[in-house]
Amino acid sequence: MSRIIPGRTTHAYDGELVVFHIGMQINRWWRPDLWLPAFFAMPRMLKELSRDPESGFLGYELLFGGGGPYVVQYWSSVEKLYAYASAPSQEHRPAWTRFNQAARKAPGAVGVWHETFLVERAESVYVSTRPLGLVKATEPVPVGRRQDRAAARFAEGTTRHAEPAAS
Repeated sequence: MSRIIPGRTTHAYDGELVVFHIGMQINRWWRPDLWLPAFFAMPRMLKELSRDPESGFLGYELLFGGGGPYVVQYWSSVEKLYAYASAPSQEHRPAWTRFNQAARKAPGAVGVWHETFLVERAESVYVSTRPLGLVKATEPVPVGRRQDRAAARFAEGTTRHAEPAAS
């Protein structure tokens, strides 16, 4: 279990930042033959990504929503996210193929969804929590006097894009 970071922290990150939500909606709970394979595929993907620092994968949070589980992932670029999704030698592509084959057998039994966000600026605060969310995926930094309010942190932009290289 992660240690609690005492006090008030926010995140700091330079460069492109992508937030990717992906989940499944279990529409027919009585058909585990259709949704269990997709459910068990995600931990394998997260493990694979977590072991590969070059993948662009920064971290994740596993959550449960109204229709089933979902994951909030953090990535260093859209290109790296899409490269992983389409790589036939990695876990995602074969799992996606298997899901589509199973879904054709019983349309509507299980759904999948995703949303991709390119973050221009982000604000965060964590008060005496274990690392989670952006602070877990990036770098925790103490909240300074000038960052005491959310509006000030947002205006300052604790997520910054890297400056383009001089030509």
